[in-house]
Amino acid sequence: MNLIKPKRLKKGDTIAIIAPSGEISEEKLNNGKKYFESLGYNVALGENVLKKDRYMAGNDSQRIADLEWAFKNKDVDAIICARGGYGAIRIINKIDYNIIKDNPKIFCGYSDITALSLMILKRTGLITYSSPMIKGDFQFNATNEYTIREFFEKLTNEETNITAKNLTTYRKGNAKGILWGGNLATVASLCGQDFIPNQKFIFFCEDLNEEVYKIDKYLRQLINIDKFKKNLSAITLGEFLDANANDLDNLFREISNELKIPIYRGYKFTHSKEKTTVPIGCFATLKDGIISTCK
Repeated sequence: MNLIKPKRLKKGDTIAIIAPSGEISEEKLNNGKKYFESLGYNVALGENVLKKDRYMAGNDSQRIADLEWAFKNKDVDAIICARGGYGAIRIINKIDYNIIKDNPKIFCGYSDITALSLMILKRTGLITYSSPMIKGDFQFNATNEYTIREFFEKLTNEETNITAKNLTTYRKGNAKGILWGGNLATVASLCGQDFIPNQKFIFFCEDLNEEVYKIDKYLRQLINIDKFKKNLSAITLGEFLDANANDLDNLFREISNELKIPIYRGYKFTHSKEKTTVPIGCFATLKDGIISTCK
């Protein structure tokens, strides 16, 4: 796969806000728009970004239309999703990926957006970003300093480091490959699709509101795929909010003994307010628990 790196974000760029998954309120949307405008960016809104259809931001056709509009629009330099929730997996096989490949640009989101990021990478080679989103993170006068610093550092620099806040080592070692992963339950939901990288990868993951047996199940779904296991070079774990700490620790130790690859935990891949941004598909090295992205 020929990887495509989007242009770096710079002041004065135009950011499009779209909602490919769950709905967002007009208040949250406008607050996020105001935040980026205060930093010197222009903001364009998807035509359907405030639409509602059950638990999603409009029907499938409306959400696809905004996604494809944002990529086709020559005035748009970066795309930030409004929120996660649910809805991305409904549209992954209905998107015209040629539009994305022909108009590569920054694409940001996490949680349910993981499905779009991994399929975009697989179908086009475009590096995307597991990053904060409008509803929970980019609210005027209500941002987290670490989250914002990490976001702009990853989107404006070619080479960056991702370090753990409190590193736990299950199996020490070095590794290299593309950074790949995201929300664990969403990654597992893609089983059955052609979504796993053909090259070596460092898997990163996080989740929330999932009991340990479900985390175990999601990991087993992936590990049981020959291609996943063959190309997996290391696992870097974020936060698994609300899961039993002891049971979780035992699970990761068990997996590290089975796979015999480097496994580290403690990174700010998370649904919490303080989170890091990860370039999905970017080549990286893992050494002593530090993930370094490369040009």
